Amino acid sequence: MGGLREVAAPFVVPGPSGVAVRTRLVRLTAADEEVLRRVGAHLGTLASRDLKARCHDGLEHDARAWAVRKRELTPLSSARWAGAITKATHDQWALARRCALAHLQNLQAGVHMLRHRLSLPLGQKGTRKAPGGYRSRREWHAKARRLRALEDRLARELAGWEAGRVHVVRGGKRLARTRHHLPAAQLTQDRWRARWEAERWFLQADGESGKRYGNETLRIGPGGEVSIRLPAPLSGLANAPHGRYVLTGRIRFAHRGPEWADRVAADRAVAYRIHHDPGRGRWYVTASWHKPASPAVPLAAALAGGVIGVDLNADHLAAWRLDVHGNPTGSPRRFCYDLTGGTQHRDAQVRHALTRLLHWARACGVRAIAVEDLDFTTEKTREKHGRKKRFRQLVSGLPTGRLRARLVSMADRTGITVIAVDPAYTSKWGAQHWQKPLTSKNRRTTRHDAASIAIGRRAQGYPIRRRTAPPRTHRSDGCGHRTVQAGPEPPGREGPRRRLPGPRTRSVPPDAERTRATRTSSTVRDVRSEREWVQDSLLLTD
Repeated sequence: MGGLREVAAPFVVPGPSGVAVRTRLVRLTAADEEVLRRVGAHLGTLASRDLKARCHDGLEHDARAWAVRKRELTPLSSARWAGAITKATHDQWALARRCALAHLQNLQAGVHMLRHRLSLPLGQKGTRKAPGGYRSRREWHAKARRLRALEDRLARELAGWEAGRVHVVRGGKRLARTRHHLPAAQLTQDRWRARWEAERWFLQADGESGKRYGNETLRIGPGGEVSIRLPAPLSGLANAPHGRYVLTGRIRFAHRGPEWADRVAADRAVAYRIHHDPGRGRWYVTASWHKPASPAVPLAAALAGGVIGVDLNADHLAAWRLDVHGNPTGSPRRFCYDLTGGTQHRDAQVRHALTRLLHWARACGVRAIAVEDLDFTTEKTREKHGRKKRFRQLVSGLPTGRLRARLVSMADRTGITVIAVDPAYTSKWGAQHWQKPLTSKNRRTTRHDAASIAIGRRAQGYPIRRRTAPPRTHRSDGCGHRTVQAGPEPPGREGPRRRLPGPRTRSVPPDAERTRATRTSSTVRDVRSEREWVQDSLLLTD
């Protein structure tokens, strides 16, 4: 079909390659908290100093510079703490570099879009692929000024990218800017200072296979006892041999606890991070480790029991179960969530919705879930959808990345395969071919429910349309051009045959003109004689 882009083939999403679980550190004494604060503050200072040195090196950094930085940090901490700090610094610089590249590409796309729209006449209408010209001369002038501002910003960012400069804030740029808006954030200066210092602490260490319990710096035994290798300047605080401090409290991982215990018992690498929440006054520890990727399930095997198509929306997940032939069975399901509030609240809402979805899939006996491979990078730009503010807010609020990561991780845990499909035309074609036929007096099918059917059928390799052409020899025209492709209107029953004038045999005899003329009736009563009736006189006889 002309004007339609090519649809990519569906594929099985690979499973997660790592695991992270978190639990709370309980029953800590005042001495334990003081040691954690001092260790975190000391190592945080070293991490800030190391990040400054890494940003100063820029693109000229190499393995020798890395070794020099680690050698300078070792006397102030330890060899393992220095390795953890330099590795975390390198990862943070690389992340900032990737973010700078994404920002640079966003500016280039904005400049290109502004130049395109400014080159069009005023009031020219756009298309689905590209917006049109601006509505008024005033708007054109404002966008021309914005183009100059974006070009200047693009030149600065491009120069910084070529020079290797990055912008990094230990503790977070958002929290740093909150310092200037404390009343709006409902924070006092002391509370903000506590959050700022806690975010800049450094209490994390990578695991080492073969070492005791999989980590030599932050060690957690099978019984839940936590011990920390103190830095050299703080070795006087140790309460255990070899410069270690053992916390009073014990931990227990409720999620994936047996898996963690097996790794610890086998001395396999486990990384730990200790975090403090000043708002609640709680301490948490996060354990993470690598896991071998699950073997990829063939697409045909995953679809052997049918599939559940899932359509992502701003406030709910629309799902519908499809059998192996691509027919929707049962009723649609909606798993609602509320994405207002803080980050933790939104993440919990997404997890609860996915949990209900996976439980329903297991109850139905379906081993595959089809989702769209969404990417709204080009749809969030202010230059493309400037007046459509609500649309941009809607698209920006969709948790595409977080939901995809959560779904893959949780589905891998339950043994369900996730299939990603191309999102092209799923909502439009689903509403065109499936919304009206599946709507009845007792069920109202929404556009999102119809889109979930389109997603599931695309994952199965079936066309989204309800019917396709039969074999040529099965057509009523005898290998003719007619097909049984259903249109957008709902199907109806066959009506009576249209009345055609003429004989039923549809054959005309040779004397058609005489046959069609009005003929004299064969009954005596109805015939009209052409003679006149005359009364004769009586006969007179002799």
